[in-house]
Amino acid sequence: MTAMKAPDLADVEAARQRIRNHVHQTPVMHSRLLDELTGSTARFKCEHLQRVGAFKARGAFNAVLGLDDAVAAKGVATHSSGNHGAALALAASVRGIAAHVVMPANTPAAKRAAVAAYGGHIVACEPTLAAREQALEAVLAETGAHPVHPYHDPRIIAGQGTLALELLEQEPDLEVVAVPVGGGGLLSGVATVIKSLRPSIEVIGVEPAGADDAFRSFGFGELQGQPNPVTIADGLRGALGQLNFEIIRQRVDTIVTVTDEEIVEAMQLLWTRLKQVVEPSGAVSFAALLAHPERFAGRRAGVILSGGNVDLDSLPW
Repeated sequence: MTAMKAPDLADVEAARQRIRNHVHQTPVMHSRLLDELTGSTARFKCEHLQRVGAFKARGAFNAVLGLDDAVAAKGVATHSSGNHGAALALAASVRGIAAHVVMPANTPAAKRAAVAAYGGHIVACEPTLAAREQALEAVLAETGAHPVHPYHDPRIIAGQGTLALELLEQEPDLEVVAVPVGGGGLLSGVATVIKSLRPSIEVIGVEPAGADDAFRSFGFGELQGQPNPVTIADGLRGALGQLNFEIIRQRVDTIVTVTDEEIVEAMQLLWTRLKQVVEPSGAVSFAALLAHPERFAGRRAGVILSGGNVDLDSLPW
């Protein structure tokens, strides 16, 4: 991939100004029962209540609104397992341009429906990263649209980082933050902000054990492949991006993994105790508090609930 410059705090602050009229400042919630269960003081950043039901709206709006008119006129294109595609389609519709979204055939129906509802043109492909990238290249060649990668893009990373600016304002006394990681756009954006403003806060990435390329990459110190991810957390099956990995290696303290069973337990507790509908990918951060209590016990923890787009016809219990 072409070398890219990692965004800095100024880029994130500029992104916040650019998107402020198009995204929600999401609330922070807490539960006494969940605090007692985990032994921590957990503060849940509710990005499942963001537009399109996920944090992805932040990066998509930053990327689309930052395009000059001549580039934007040809539309935008991406590949996505759902939430980024919906966010890009929404941002494109606000700007009045086309959005082409390559989606794996096994994408949950609810996420395909969301992309279509926002006006996105869906192109189906086989459920592999290679197939997604090949299909996207064909779309770009046919349409001339501008590519907006789901995570390997400084504009996307800066947009996702705006979440952390809000979180630090809402919860200034955090000691540790748990962040889902798939392609790494969210984790690299959050880590950029936190380590710039509050370097004492520990940043922990959380990944499904069945899609653990970020965990392995972090451990080996070089980017590892993700040939066949198997996890219910469909939004975290993407391979870690090179730019994202470079930022994560410098700014993230550690990455841990959780099993699908632990993700389901976290989802059930969030639904029944916090009364919030959170998808598997969004629940991995809370699953870390359950699976690795020694890292969070006695600490004030920020827990990013990254999405809430659940396929109600295919619940994991």
